[in-house]
Amino acid sequence: MRVLGLDLGSKRIGVAVCDRSETIASPLTVVHRAKRRADDHSAIRRLADEEEAELIVIGLPITMSGDIGPAARAVTEESASIAAATGRPVELFDERMTTVTADRVLKEADLSASARRQFVDKVAAAVMLQNWLDRRRSQR
Repeated sequence: MRVLGLDLGSKRIGVAVCDRSETIASPLTVVHRAKRRADDHSAIRRLADEEEAELIVIGLPITMSGDIGPAARAVTEESASIAAATGRPVELFDERMTTVTADRVLKEADLSASARRQFVDKVAAAVMLQNWLDRRRSQR
């Protein structure tokens, strides 16, 4: 099954996808937020269609203490709209530390700060999706 992973940010949405065997998540693209959320969700629907994704996993920004803060509440609300717009089921998954991990990987690749900004969102989405895949595999 193909799964799309999303890292919802206020300015950008990182997008990742996994292979059909659900083994490896790869960064796909970054969607720059439009003025209207409906336009963002249409872009996500097009990507899900192109990638033949059957499920969308969205990173839930739980606080380090494990609380559901304002950012997590906003993602939870938006996820319902994404499910409706794409016609696909949506799962939320803890994304703590994914952006930090993605930034560290990109630093190790010796990318400049400006270059890292271009990639960090989709790499963070891939880190989150890979964590989801690994958890799913271990629970089988």
